[in-house]
Amino acid sequence: MKRFLFVALIALFTVVPAFSQDKAISAGKLFVSDEDFFVSNNIDVLLLESLRGKDIEPSPICSDAVFIRRVFLDLIGTLPTSAEVQQFLKDKSPKKRAALVDKLLAREEFVDYRTMKWCDLLRVKAEYPINLWPNGALCYYNWIRDAVRTNKPYNVFVRELLLSSGSNFRDGAANFYRAVQAKDAETLAETVALTFLGQRIATWSDTRRAQLATFFSRVAYKETAEWKEEIVYWNREPLNDSNVTFPDGRKANVSPNTDPRRVFVDWLVSPNNKDFNRYIANRIWFWMFGRGIVNEPDDFGDNNPPVHPALLDYLADELVKSNYDMKHLYRLIACSSTYQQSSLALKDNERAETLFAVYQIRRLDAEVLQDAITQIFGAASGYHSEVPEPFTNIPRRYRSIMLPDASVTSSFLEMFGRPTRDTGMESDRNSNVTESQQLFMINSTELNDMAKNLARGYRNRLNGRNQNERGVLLYDLWLRILSRPPSAEELLNVGKFFQNRSRSPEQAFQDVIWTLVNTKEFQCRH
Repeated sequence: MKRFLFVALIALFTVVPAFSQDKAISAGKLFVSDEDFFVSNNIDVLLLESLRGKDIEPSPICSDAVFIRRVFLDLIGTLPTSAEVQQFLKDKSPKKRAALVDKLLAREEFVDYRTMKWCDLLRVKAEYPINLWPNGALCYYNWIRDAVRTNKPYNVFVRELLLSSGSNFRDGAANFYRAVQAKDAETLAETVALTFLGQRIATWSDTRRAQLATFFSRVAYKETAEWKEEIVYWNREPLNDSNVTFPDGRKANVSPNTDPRRVFVDWLVSPNNKDFNRYIANRIWFWMFGRGIVNEPDDFGDNNPPVHPALLDYLADELVKSNYDMKHLYRLIACSSTYQQSSLALKDNERAETLFAVYQIRRLDAEVLQDAITQIFGAASGYHSEVPEPFTNIPRRYRSIMLPDASVTSSFLEMFGRPTRDTGMESDRNSNVTESQQLFMINSTELNDMAKNLARGYRNRLNGRNQNERGVLLYDLWLRILSRPPSAEELLNVGKFFQNRSRSPEQAFQDVIWTLVNTKEFQCRH
């Protein structure tokens, strides 16, 4: 019965259309502004230069309603509230989008969401196969979060991680050398190359891999009397051969009293190391667009060139000029017309998305989707850990983007592809839409009960009031779930649905809520 109702209801509402010009026109002002693509900063200049001669035109600028939802989700992993949407839509300032970006970069949720993304890359997980243990995972998480909160320059962030020593329970950065599936030099080298250069050294020659491993061959570990505590330290035994070779072929000499890691880090974070700078610039671009200029973002190599080389070089140079201020890149990207394009391409072209001539529609992260549902319905599902230990009892009030440990999870997060953090690769996260996800959203008793409770609240607000007030409540409902006002056509169609005498106003509200939550527009970034 619900499936039939779902199909009938979904036709009443405007959802994110397919990529074609006729659908874009029918979408009207809901998704597209009156502005064609224009040059806002150098990102746009370089994009247009790269697109020239490819028979691809960038999409027009998205509407204000689309922008506020998009930038909230991409920067802070959080839906805007109804009040925030209304305030933004009423603002007539031509600089309101840039002002909003600055406000979001200063919010605590930016710290939470960016910390979550870094924890994915740095494998913050208490249990198998990483085995940081809860104390270590929490210590590592707090160190990462503090670095994000203070906007620590990226080169300093990396230097402190790679030169870290000390207790895994007290020196958070030292957990970098424990957040691996094996503690030998080869595995550490593989982890460093993946995490900070985006390179998969399994494809390298044996000699080249061994050369990189040399820099980490004096990382050592020892246990203490405290349960599961471990000390990471530099074993001062000199290298067998003091002559070392960097991944780019350059050579150096490591003196007997020098930690080989320090020699490597000096090479890695040098402003002249383009591979280092390009990788993090591409990673930030990936986090904002869902696709890298080099894609996958952890597969840099000659066989996977950037689609816009000059644009990637520009972003890398901007990072260095800003003293490795990552917020500078987020701001630069979010304020570009390239980022603010509509998700509706001007014409069907399979390369438009690959070349960033349209904003890519993609499903919300598992954590963001669960938090969005919690925000809309005011009810949290809670979390669990298969191996209960200290610090794994997470209060229900915690947002998913704040979870410090991948071992603490929920059935929802697992179903919707939250990364395992086993490898630090992007493929740890599964953003594919599955039948089980669709069935959950359609048939979940828990979700249906949430919709019922919310519908009861709207019914109570409607009781004793003129039926014309129903439009005000529906307006509020659209803002709450879709972060935009309903169109006149949607209000008209839903009004007809409410006139059906076979269901009560409460049931009608529940059905509308349930249907909006099941739209592509709600479940995706667009």
